Amino acid sequence: MVLWLEDQKIRHYKIEDRVPLRNIQSDEWSKALDLYLQQLNCPWNAKDKSALIDWLLGYAVRLEYGDNVEKYKAVTPESVHLCRTGVSGQASNPLETLNFDDPNFKAGVTSLCMMLQIPPHPDHLQQLKAICLLVKEKLSKEAIAAISSSSTETKAEQIPLDKMELGFEAGDYIMNDAAKILRLLHIKDLRELQTQINTAIVAVQAITANPKTDSRLGKVGR
Repeated sequence: MVLWLEDQKIRHYKIEDRVPLRNIQSDEWSKALDLYLQQLNCPWNAKDKSALIDWLLGYAVRLEYGDNVEKYKAVTPESVHLCRTGVSGQASNPLETLNFDDPNFKAGVTSLCMMLQIPPHPDHLQQLKAICLLVKEKLSKEAIAAISSSSTETKAEQIPLDKMELGFEAGDYIMNDAAKILRLLHIKDLRELQTQINTAIVAVQAITANPKTDSRLGKVGR
């Protein structure tokens, strides 16, 4: 695959310099491959075969497009979207015309994963989901505000698993610890849900209460 892409599409080496890549049976082929990938500035190595092949294919597609712009320029994400939907005119939402399979998009997702230290995955859409989750949990305005507001507070209490009562036996200590972790995560989710309920109650009170007439209208009975 690597040799075919180099011969047909990438063409980074001169023909005579491709001899090390052609000696596939040679013990030195792995070194030749590593050197080749370094010269292409490839972020992956031979150990991550799926990610490596995906990157090389995307790189080859970009080069192919660059060599045949006139041929491919009529094939745009907008035209593909219009063909799929049958709707004419400019889409109001630019995300509707975004090509998630575009090599540049894939390369951008890969770069973000490397910056955010997210483990590699052969499916770039799964990587994108992981990025979204990380941004939501750690980098959103709400998350940053929460961190800032609690920076002067004491650290969260840490509960050793061996001190926590599970209430039943799962079979062995590994399963017991896993069950304890799941219970703690469930409690965390319940607390977040309670916080959202409290926020909703406050919002409803703000809408329904009328302090000019009767402040009791803003109270919610239990």
